[in-house]
Amino acid sequence: MPTATAASPLEIYRRIQKAVLQEHDATLLPAELLAEDVVVETPFSPPGMRRYEGREAWLAFYRSRPLPFRFEEFRELTTRQTDDPEVLVVEYELTGTVTTTGVRASATFIAILRVRNGRIKHWREYQDVLAISEALSLQPEDLGTPSE
Repeated sequence: MPTATAASPLEIYRRIQKAVLQEHDATLLPAELLAEDVVVETPFSPPGMRRYEGREAWLAFYRSRPLPFRFEEFRELTTRQTDDPEVLVVEYELTGTVTTTGVRASATFIAILRVRNGRIKHWREYQDVLAISEALSLQPEDLGTPSE
């Protein structure tokens, strides 16, 4: 349960919205918002890219594979606070430009956020992989397991 001074899941989500539009490397989760032992899951991602345990593992992934997006709009579709004060469920759409091609595209996401003591403890996100792949002009074989 968050302490009186710790940011709530909704406050953390609002910070993420701002950061996504201000970040140039499209990490989506700024380091200062992440618990040291955060777990980030994207179940619809390619094998080998579905789960990251720990802040450093998540940041290392994004440092090694920067996304070629510049996000320009973060449209909140649905935000649901739950009976669990640590958990927030959100649906949103990101619109931006693929920096390598200039293609403008949108994708929808659903995320379940668990925030403890003002930091994201668990982030589980379901992404519109087809929309992302189309924007990047990727084929299914392009989504293979990354080299380790």
